[in-house]
Amino acid sequence: MAGAHDGGLGSVLQRDRFTFGALQEGEALVEPILGSWEANVDHALARSPIDVCSSRGEDAVVLGNLGVVRVLKVNTGGRRDIQVREGDLCLLLPFGKLDRFGYAELAYAYDCPDTIGLLAKRSKMDARILLPIPDSTVYSLPQWATYGRYFTAWDNWNKAYGCWRTQVVDDDPANHLVFGWGGGVAFAELMLAKRAGFRVAMTAGSDERIAFLRDNGITPVDRRQFPALSLPTRAERNDRERHQRRRASVAAFEDLVNDLSDGHGVAIFVDNIGEPLYDVTLAALAREGIVTTCGWKAGMRLSHLRGAECISRHIHVNTHVWRIQDSPAIRDFQEAEGWMAPKGSDVIYDFEAVPELADDYANGRIGSYFPMYSVNPL
Repeated sequence: MAGAHDGGLGSVLQRDRFTFGALQEGEALVEPILGSWEANVDHALARSPIDVCSSRGEDAVVLGNLGVVRVLKVNTGGRRDIQVREGDLCLLLPFGKLDRFGYAELAYAYDCPDTIGLLAKRSKMDARILLPIPDSTVYSLPQWATYGRYFTAWDNWNKAYGCWRTQVVDDDPANHLVFGWGGGVAFAELMLAKRAGFRVAMTAGSDERIAFLRDNGITPVDRRQFPALSLPTRAERNDRERHQRRRASVAAFEDLVNDLSDGHGVAIFVDNIGEPLYDVTLAALAREGIVTTCGWKAGMRLSHLRGAECISRHIHVNTHVWRIQDSPAIRDFQEAEGWMAPKGSDVIYDFEAVPELADDYANGRIGSYFPMYSVNPL
């Protein structure tokens, strides 16, 4: 990406040649095969919440930090901590700068300087952020290419569930509801919640997604039944009728949650949306409930009444990415347990159509929770 934003997000992308230096010790030359289109790419193109070019001090940035690559060459320099070899198919772990515990402070090919993403025919990177796909896997490369949503969900769910259990020590999860506003991460997280025995429900705004949720054992909630649920925009703040419509949508949504939860509210609410729905999330939350997030699709700034949250014993969980040391274990869990994007649930754009993908994603025109792009043939 480079240049000013003068139209759809796809117009921010520029296809051009770029060069990088020789492989340094510990680096790998890779050939991207499939890239997963993530919210961080959308944020980068929109230059919100930050302008990554300005933040990195670079005129142009090659985006794309989650996907499947083929290793072409490795400069091990004799180091024993390099586990990948030429020809390996690997998952790119999106870690730029790590903190002392192995969590991401800066994301690879996003806000971490001097990192080259997957929207390129060739790239090079630290070999330690390449995780080999199991040789004998029973899953397809498109299924593996969704791993970013699943790895993120694994980390967020385990923190949220652990916090919930500190207050609800031994009650049967079957008595409790886990709810998600939507998205691929929330879907993956609800599949974990279902495995743990919880009731699970999630909103969706299209017939395709409603059918997908139902087919995977998640109670679908048609978002179109609550058309005014989001906060009024700045332009609508003085529109009395708009506020009345919102109150009606909120009341109808709360009635539905009460029906699904036997009147108790949501035990764990996966809210990766943010400001437009945050007050609804808190109002729907049960006592001793958890609101958990690992994203901010529609707003980073939130406010609530601390006293009310304390009295209700609500715990707020905020995570980002996952711990790098956990990556092999999450991969192995996916392979062993089949916790994987359903076969055929993805949609793949050709490399030449990436600008179209950017615009379709930004405008909600993609039915799949797992959009991706192909770069090189397998």
